[in-house]
Amino acid sequence: MSPTTRNLALTAVPAALLVTLLPPLTADALPAATSRPSLAWGPCTDTAGTGTDPRQQCATLRVPLDHADPGGPQISLAVSRIPAESPAARHGVLFLIPGGPGGSSLDDPSGKGQKLPQDVRDQYDLIGFAPRGLAPSTSVDCGLETADLATSKLRPWPAPDGSIDENLATAERVAAACARNGGELIRHISTRDNARDLDRLRDALGERKISAWGVSYGTYVGAVYSQMFPHRTDRIVLDSNDDPDPTRVARAWLAGHEQGVEDTFPHFAAWASAPGNPDRIADTAAEVRPMFLRLAARLDHEPIPWPGANPEELNGNVLRQTMLDSLYRPSRYPALARLMRAARQGTVPPAPAAPPESVLQNVTAVGAGTLCNDVTWPASAAAYRKDVAGSRAKFPLTASMPRNAMPCAAWPYEPREEPVRITGRGPSDILLIQNERDVATPLAGALKLREAFGRRAVMVTVDSTGHDAYLANGNECGDRTVSRYLATGERPRRDTYCPHREAGTVAFGDE
Repeated sequence: MSPTTRNLALTAVPAALLVTLLPPLTADALPAATSRPSLAWGPCTDTAGTGTDPRQQCATLRVPLDHADPGGPQISLAVSRIPAESPAARHGVLFLIPGGPGGSSLDDPSGKGQKLPQDVRDQYDLIGFAPRGLAPSTSVDCGLETADLATSKLRPWPAPDGSIDENLATAERVAAACARNGGELIRHISTRDNARDLDRLRDALGERKISAWGVSYGTYVGAVYSQMFPHRTDRIVLDSNDDPDPTRVARAWLAGHEQGVEDTFPHFAAWASAPGNPDRIADTAAEVRPMFLRLAARLDHEPIPWPGANPEELNGNVLRQTMLDSLYRPSRYPALARLMRAARQGTVPPAPAAPPESVLQNVTAVGAGTLCNDVTWPASAAAYRKDVAGSRAKFPLTASMPRNAMPCAAWPYEPREEPVRITGRGPSDILLIQNERDVATPLAGALKLREAFGRRAVMVTVDSTGHDAYLANGNECGDRTVSRYLATGERPRRDTYCPHREAGTVAFGDE
């Protein structure tokens, strides 16, 4: 999941009006579609300017706004594909499920999909999509104030003294704007709805089963799909995995940053103190953590003007947010080290470019809708204050942000359904891959998903650092293990460990 969209800040105060809680729907209880949806494939528009592969085709899928009312209003999903490169070897479709919530995989068949080994690309139609609510699918927008789109506001960083009063006010303001401007669609954005959309897409493609590669929040979508539609799954890869606790879901993901930062920061500290590193900021790794904490505390009280940024100052929380973003992958470490060096000297580098406001508005609305509609968040300001105080003392690097209130605490709607409980019921066709040091989806949460799946899953733990493991921040052993599963259906016989910079030995099948 991307750092921009993950764990959007929606704060904690009692909701004024609550809609009637609808009885939960199961996959079997859903009304049947009246007819198979169809797809008319055609050329894609390169809206991102990234040079879409000319083989990539695009289509629009119509799905119900409310899956409980399949004959009611419809919305559009933008879908893309690159067909299997060897028709004779074609095995089926591989859904590329994006992170977020608020991420898109529409360009992934042309992008990350081309990193897949040839024997995988030969066998699968690579399928991307923009989830419901996210442009160019039928889009949603909360019409937020520009200041509320700052990442250090969307993540609920408390005030320097630990006060959450401003966070609570932001939550009320954001939740009210989403209710006022989000229309009916904002109430129908959830992980269950995303899973049902994927099954409509499976049907439209004429496939009996799907394979999938889900990343970050996409692992939860893939897990929920595998629970709701277990016998429509083939080869499922879940990469960088979330805690599936059905009583907390999104709040558990936010809390995961506490351990994720503790797991990852020592790796940054070792890098930032390594001899010969041009961005070295300390002589020893032990110096880096107290240096960061002192600098953040100083900036809490003496921010540095930062024209062009949002907010237009480098304060302690902006530094903390930069730290969080930078720990997503080691290639981002230099940005944090350079900002720390500059701030210690009382200067700042040029403000990083931000996405267009229209994109931020759309992504924020999708993220808020998903997080708040999936599960009921606490509404007690006192409960958040207690959690924040405890977290602040135990995890000073994250300054209690992961336990703070987000807009969901003031969300005016109750979830329409209960969150999905992940279980071991269903075919044994799931492979989890997880880096040991992951700031966003820490190993501790991934182990809980592994436990929930029971016999359905096998897990590959990779001695590597960064968010996203397969073909990204993992290692050769992990990549080879996943690629073999996608190409042949062969998983390791048992949970497996892939050591750092070594090929490792993985036992497949009856070998």
